[in-house]
Amino acid sequence: MVNSLSDEQYKIKMQKRKALQDERIASAKAEKGLVIVHTGNGKGKTTAALGMVLRSLGHGYRVGIIQFIKGAWEPAEKAAFTPWQDQLTFLALGEGFTWETQDRQRDQAIAHAAWQKALEYIRNPDYQLVLLDEVNVALKLGYLDVETVLAGLQGKPESNHVILTGRGAPQPLIDRADLVTEMTLIKHPFREQNVKAQPGIEF
Repeated sequence: MVNSLSDEQYKIKMQKRKALQDERIASAKAEKGLVIVHTGNGKGKTTAALGMVLRSLGHGYRVGIIQFIKGAWEPAEKAAFTPWQDQLTFLALGEGFTWETQDRQRDQAIAHAAWQKALEYIRNPDYQLVLLDEVNVALKLGYLDVETVLAGLQGKPESNHVILTGRGAPQPLIDRADLVTEMTLIKHPFREQNVKAQPGIEF
């Protein structure tokens, strides 16, 4: 264990680690546009993606956000991004959770319309990052076909990034992605304590 090392042993260990890390960085490929998937039953998929959105805006990049399920309410993050409105396109095209809409055909039609709009931004080289929020849910529910989405991702510019969030990401999408993170639910205040969704935390 690191805590059991003497100061000199610790220094030698860190020097070796640094040398190894420097070697790995030096041999890494040039930059590449990534397909990124955030999935799993845990909270934080969209939140983590919005962190990447914020970083991209900080670099002066143009960003497109298309929300596939959310949209029946005005998300607080949309208001928070107002200072970057010249760089950011934010489209909340869903009509809310499926148990609220209760209209499968309408949900499917809205998902297809959202996908067609998403393709415009995925293919546009001016948008260095495109976030497809909750698109994995649309795939899981059968509102969109995974092969259609994979074909659309083929059309993205080589250096641009696309993030796809939502639980239940299908395996073909996971196989295609360059970076996949699964959020694991361990505890949740609604499930364990019956605490409702709160501003600043869930929305």
